[in-house]
Amino acid sequence: MSEKYVLAVDQSTQGTKAILFDHNGDLYAKTALPHKQIVNEQGWVSHDLEEIWQNTCLAIKKVIEENNVSKEDIDCIGITNQRETSCAFDKETGKPLSYAVVWQCARAETIISELIRKNENIEETIRQKTGMNLSAYFPAAKYAWLIRNDDNVKKAYETDTLCLGTIDTYLLYRLTEQKVYATDYSNASRTQLFNIHELDWDEELCEVFDIKKSILPMVHASSYEFGETTLDGYFDTPVKITGMIGDSQAALFGQGCVEKGMVKATYGTGSSVMMNIGTMPNLSSSGLVTSLGWGYQNRVCYVLEGNINYSGAVTTWLKDDLKLIETPQETEAMAFAANPNDITYLVPAFSGLGAPYWLPDARALIYGMSRTTGRNEIVKAALESIAYQITDVIEAMKKDTGQTVSELCADGGSTTNKFLMQFQADILQAAVIISKCRESSAQGAAYMAGLCTGIYVYEALLERADKSLISAKMSREERDKKYSGWKEAVSKL
Repeated sequence: MSEKYVLAVDQSTQGTKAILFDHNGDLYAKTALPHKQIVNEQGWVSHDLEEIWQNTCLAIKKVIEENNVSKEDIDCIGITNQRETSCAFDKETGKPLSYAVVWQCARAETIISELIRKNENIEETIRQKTGMNLSAYFPAAKYAWLIRNDDNVKKAYETDTLCLGTIDTYLLYRLTEQKVYATDYSNASRTQLFNIHELDWDEELCEVFDIKKSILPMVHASSYEFGETTLDGYFDTPVKITGMIGDSQAALFGQGCVEKGMVKATYGTGSSVMMNIGTMPNLSSSGLVTSLGWGYQNRVCYVLEGNINYSGAVTTWLKDDLKLIETPQETEAMAFAANPNDITYLVPAFSGLGAPYWLPDARALIYGMSRTTGRNEIVKAALESIAYQITDVIEAMKKDTGQTVSELCADGGSTTNKFLMQFQADILQAAVIISKCRESSAQGAAYMAGLCTGIYVYEALLERADKSLISAKMSREERDKKYSGWKEAVSKL
């Protein structure tokens, strides 16, 4: 009997990956293709949806053909995606009507300002229904902007030929040859149009943003038989698409954080810190957002999340702007070589400070330097700032939920840095469990898909021993002293 594989499509901000996982859930092979970052003179950030579609098709074909895998051995497909990036496409052809508005693009700020002027209670209404603060970051305002400002989108809206969705919805529509128009709970909950209590598009919110509820996609569980694809005739036998989930939630599931109180942090350019809060929504009073984690077997999971703008991006700043390092890999040895008694703090608020502070106008600072602070000490402070910011979010989670956090599951590129991981364990006073799979989002999507078809068994996935553990070594007294110094530095912003 030949090996069966689950194919995960990971469509992220920088590019598209096609990744094969074997019947045990282990990563077998992957292919990645970048796409253009389109930034105009106004600073608007866009993606070419047609380029993303072509890259998705090409990446799938490459990972199969370059690894001598039979097309017949693809059991199912799971999709994970950059969240909040907003797409408008034609109902009949599936072709994009405009460039996608990327998640970090703030062009819809004028719509947010207008809503607040019209209704002083709208912010609290939206927070209560969606678990999130009113923001141009989320798709609702982006959709409204496209309908108002793009002639093609406006015309399609008026003639009822408009489809709106996040990247998962767009790819599903293209993969199924315009047969299936749907999303999952995790992505729907990030649009600011979805009521996380009632698990449905909210009529009042749709009216607020002037978007017809009738044109929004169906919403299903994350592990669900959405449809099937031949990839425009590439597959002789149609392959089922049985998993869809936003990238941060996918990483949480891929890390095995399926019990209430479990937390993961993704150490990428920025960081998403997420806690599983169980089957009941808990709205944050500490600067975090509440979303749906996933839907699985007739029930949903809720999550608390805090996003950090500068984590891995701090080392990029050290390399490209300060010229203190040539590669990020150097930072580990330099931090270990730094004076351990140096009390320099870097607060990397280069574009404001995110969760849980929400200080959009803050600017970065270096605090506490002495005459002996040098290159190594600055690098050490930069790495430590990542751990401090993640600890800030987790402390807010603990305050909101009353949960203790004894373990932090970690994934992403910076988890290879031994200094950072040890300092994270120390400052959090908890064990850091590092996933050996560097593709946790894709893994989570593959798990969702494979659980639906039966190639994976839930309990077996959770028992897999593919992680390493780092325990805290620092005393509580020393930790508290260092963390209070960080808080003092932040207070100077």
